[in-house]
Amino acid sequence: MNLQLTGRLVVARLDEVRAQFSTVADTRELCVDLSGIEALDTAGAWLIIDTQSAIQARGGRCDIVGASPLQGELLDVVRQSLPEKAAPTASRHDFVYWVEAIGKNTWRGILKLIEILSFFGAVLACFAGVVRHPSRLRLTALVHHMQQIGVNATPIVSLMAFLIGVVMAFQGAVQLRQFGAEVFVVDLIAISVLRELGILLTAIIVAGRSGAAFTAAIGSMKMREEIDAMRTLGLDPIEVLVLPRVLALVLVLPLLGFVADIMGLLGGGLMSWIELGVSPGMFQTRLYESVDVWHYAVGLIKAPFFAVIIGIIGSYEGMKVGGDAESLGSLTSTSVVLSIFLVILADALFSIFFAVVGV
Repeated sequence: MNLQLTGRLVVARLDEVRAQFSTVADTRELCVDLSGIEALDTAGAWLIIDTQSAIQARGGRCDIVGASPLQGELLDVVRQSLPEKAAPTASRHDFVYWVEAIGKNTWRGILKLIEILSFFGAVLACFAGVVRHPSRLRLTALVHHMQQIGVNATPIVSLMAFLIGVVMAFQGAVQLRQFGAEVFVVDLIAISVLRELGILLTAIIVAGRSGAAFTAAIGSMKMREEIDAMRTLGLDPIEVLVLPRVLALVLVLPLLGFVADIMGLLGGGLMSWIELGVSPGMFQTRLYESVDVWHYAVGLIKAPFFAVIIGIIGSYEGMKVGGDAESLGSLTSTSVVLSIFLVILADALFSIFFAVVGV
């Protein structure tokens, strides 16, 4: 079948010419004659090449004849510029496929862990340089981040811890009342809040609040090429952007944990008074008798490690942001999820360690 094209085959007439091609869409033998074409642009050339490719993909034949030398060059350029169509792959759901997927994901996780450790090493090296030359520490940025991470987060951390104390006292009262052991609700609240929940939930809130902010802020600078500009000016982005954030977290998170502990005990004491009739004096006496200072120290020891995890992950994901907004949103979500996962994992490891050493 022959298809004679005439006039101007340009983007303005593309719909009209496409209608001509639709009449021969199902043919297996086609000859496109371009001798009557007065003008041809890339849109028209794409339509011709796309039709030829579609026919050849069905096992047919499509010849293009009558093209001038310039038109032939344009067709060749368009043909070479079209992306290769990937061959459809059959979906696999067998056991080997699942094992293969697990292996690939595990290897990607190992590579990412190595990258994070390498980034952490770079931060440590930068910190060592600041220790040797304290004048390189950016105090203004450090104080600013301490305010953003600590002072501005105090209300939400206090409310969260207070409500956690209330919930634990109420649920503990329901269970302990069955055995006439209401007074032990003080032990339940104090040990749970001081050892685990106070600092753990604080770290989770900070990871969702400040860790995401780190990734978004550094990622936005990466998108606008401000980090490249820093390197051009001889500034180290880790020293300027990452180190102040990590140090601010290390300094502030123990204080936020202390606030969470106090508010959790206040919430638990208030609900114990209301629900069980445990007066504040009795609550305080029982607290002194049953709770050792190590319960508070255990939570305090975890805080700097959680802070380093949140700061490193948030900054690392921010440094990985590409030039589009999609990567910024994706890596911000990854930062929050990964930070919370690693914080909970570290807390589990600390629990095992303290149980082994008998603390």
